[in-house]
Amino acid sequence: MNEVRSEVKDPLVNVSLQDRLRARIRVDGNKYAEREDIPIGALGSGSDYTAFIHHLGISSLNMGMNGEAGGGSYHSIYDTFDHYTRFMDPDFVYGVTLSKATGRTTLRLADATVLPFRFTNFVDHVEVYIDQLKEMAKKVKEETERTNRLIEKNAYSLSVHPDRKYVPPGKHGSVPDFDFLPVDNAVSRLRTSAEKYEMALTKSVTENGRPAGATARNLNQILMKVERAMTRGDGLPRRPWFKHMIYAPGFYTGYGVKTLPGIREGLEERKWEEVNLFIGEVSAALDRVADEVDAAASLLK
Repeated sequence: MNEVRSEVKDPLVNVSLQDRLRARIRVDGNKYAEREDIPIGALGSGSDYTAFIHHLGISSLNMGMNGEAGGGSYHSIYDTFDHYTRFMDPDFVYGVTLSKATGRTTLRLADATVLPFRFTNFVDHVEVYIDQLKEMAKKVKEETERTNRLIEKNAYSLSVHPDRKYVPPGKHGSVPDFDFLPVDNAVSRLRTSAEKYEMALTKSVTENGRPAGATARNLNQILMKVERAMTRGDGLPRRPWFKHMIYAPGFYTGYGVKTLPGIREGLEERKWEEVNLFIGEVSAALDRVADEVDAAASLLK
C-alpha cells in the first residue's frame, strides 16, 4: 500500500497520495508520520469486507478517499448523485484517482509471484494493543478502588445538594491482577517468526530470484491462510458470528473497531473470566499464526 500510494498522484496538489497523507498525519500529530512505511489501520465494520475478515478470516482491505468532504451526507437523503457531483467530487478526479490506486493494488495482488504480505508490522501493532490493555487493566483497578473508597466515606451522597434525589453508585467487586505473560510470550515468538520469514524471503530472492513453480504455489497457500489462524470457532462472547481474535467491531460501537476484542470488552464490561479466557485464546491464535509463518520460512529454506 505504501508503494501504491507513492505512485499515484493527488489530482489537486500534484504530489503523491503518500506525501499528502504524510503531511496530513504530521499535522494531526500522528506518531507514525515519520516512519518510512505508514501503517494501515484496523478494520471495524460497516462495509462489504465484514463477512470476509470477521467471520471467515480472509485478509481484507478497505480503500477510500476521505478527509475534506466526508461529513453529513452518508446514508442520508443527501447521499445522492446530485450532491456528489455538486459538492464532493464534481470533476470525478478523486473517483479516477481511487480507481488508479485500487486497480494497481488488485493487479499486484493477483499477479504477485509471492503474496506481498508482511508480518513484522502486524507484530508491532499487536504489541501496541497489548500495552493498551495492560494500561487499561491498571486504570480499571485504580478507578474501582477509588470509587469504593468514596462509597465507604459516603462521599457521593454528601457531595450533592440535600434537596436533590441522588442514588449513589453501588460498590464494585475487586479487580483481579491479570497475567498477560502468555500473550507476551506468544507475540514475542511471533516476532521471531516474522523476522525469520523476512530474512528467508530476502535471502531466497537474492540467491535464487523470486520463488517460482511449486515452491511459490505452496508458499502462497500458506500466506493466503495465515489470517484464518487468527479466528476462533466459537467466536466472541454474545456474538459467535464474529470469529476474529485480533479485530472486531465493538459490541456497542457499531462500526468502530475493537482490537483484541475478547480481552478489551471483558475489561470494559467487568467480566473478568472473559479477560482470562481470551488472554489464552489470543495467545493461542498468535501461536497458530507463528506456526504458519514458520512453515513459510521453512519452505524457502
